[in-house]
Order: sequence, then C-alpha cells, then structure tokens
Amino acid sequence: MATVLKRISDEPAYVLHRYDWSESSLILEVFTRNHGRIALVAKGAKKPSSSFRPVLLPLQAVQVTYGGDADIRTLKSVEWVGGHVMPTGDALLSGYYLNELLLRLLAREDPHPQLFDAYAATVRVMAAEPGELLQASLRVFELLLLKEIGLLPSLNSQTLTMTALKEGQAYCLVPEGGLRLAHQDDRHAMSAEQWVALQGALEGHAPFTDTLRLSLDMLTPLRTQLRTLLNYHCGVGTLKTRQMMMDIQSL
Repeated sequence: MATVLKRISDEPAYVLHRYDWSESSLILEVFTRNHGRIALVAKGAKKPSSSFRPVLLPLQAVQVTYGGDADIRTLKSVEWVGGHVMPTGDALLSGYYLNELLLRLLAREDPHPQLFDAYAATVRVMAAEPGELLQASLRVFELLLLKEIGLLPSLNSQTLTMTALKEGQAYCLVPEGGLRLAHQDDRHAMSAEQWVALQGALEGHAPFTDTLRLSLDMLTPLRTQLRTLLNYHCGVGTLKTRQMMMDIQSL
C-alpha cells in the first residue's frame, strides 16, 4: 500500500536556524504555531534563482507549506507575511538568544501555540522598542517558556513545602529548590508580593502584556534568577548567544 504523505498548508512559522545540507539545499529548524518545532529540507534554497532565498530569514513571520512523514519534512512553499523590519544590533542578538532557547528546550513536534504568540510579540518589540521594554519582553518570554514546558514552579507558594508565601518576606527562584525563602546573602531576592503578582499575570487572559507591565519594575533580579534557571535546564554555564553578547560588549 502506498504511503500517504501528510501535507500542512499555510502554517504560521519562524525560522530558528539553518544548516547546509548539500551544495544547493538547506535544513531548517522551524517554530510553527500548531505543530511546534519541526525540521524541514528546503531543496535548492541556496540557488540564486530560488524563491526561498529572500524569505528564509530569522525573526521574520512566514507561512510555510510542507509535506512528508519522515523526521525531516520537505518544504513546498514559504511566504513572508510582513509586519516589521529585521531587528538589528542588540535586538538581533536578543532574537538569536530566543532561538537558542527554543532549540535547546523545545522537543520536536510538541505544539505550544501560546508560546508561539509570545515569541511573535517579543519579536515585534525587538523591531520597535529597544531598551528596557525589550529587556522586559525577554524576561516575559523566558517565564512563559519555562511555564509551557513544565519547568517553572508555582510562584505563589514555596516549592518544597507548598505553603503560601508570607507577606513582607523575600524569596528566590533557584534551579534545584524552586521558590524558597531568601537568605541574607541573596542580593537578587524578590518580595512575596512580586512573585504572587507574576503568578497572577502568567495565569491571566493576556499573560504576555500583563506580565510585561509587571516585569519592568523587577528587571535586574528577574534577569539574574531566570538566567541561572535557564542555564541549568539547558545544561550549560552560559548560552552561546549570551557569551557572544558579553564578548561584543567587552570590545
């Protein structure tokens, strides 16, 4: 019996990474809204005449049509859907950082439509709003990513005891212990009220925008704690894109 090849049409997507596959073709790592992270082969994409060449760019919203039932599907068509210009400078590096997180932490073909929407919202901020708003959007995306894949503990209770946070006390988010009472030397601890507010925003009807507003007032402690947690779950001391940012800043 002949195998029926599955075809997916007009799927919202972003290209996360691309690898050379042959003299003329590419392997793409793509984040799709309804099918998660998938691998596609773009045949002939490196040829000057290819219609794929000007479209297969990072941090650009596209719609892809692909088919096949192997681990690596075949890209049939791709269309740029517009919306914003390519981020540059620090914003571009921040985009590569998001892509590295998704490549390291998302399993293949595990759909996360809400996370896809948060990614799209973060990319829009990158293209238009540098500075603190960009940093806040990165923190929101990190929180939503950890929550979506089950690596973020509840932020309104102590993880080990599952008891409610005490008003006026400070707490830290640590890789192996979750949310715990802060020690005297925990410089980046946050108040119980801040953690509880974050939990409420993440569970709300508009988690990206609600959490974005809150995180603007806690950027430094949130960045430090989330970076430690993400490095732990990625199994690295420092992510490649983070190291690249530090190297550039030191020049």
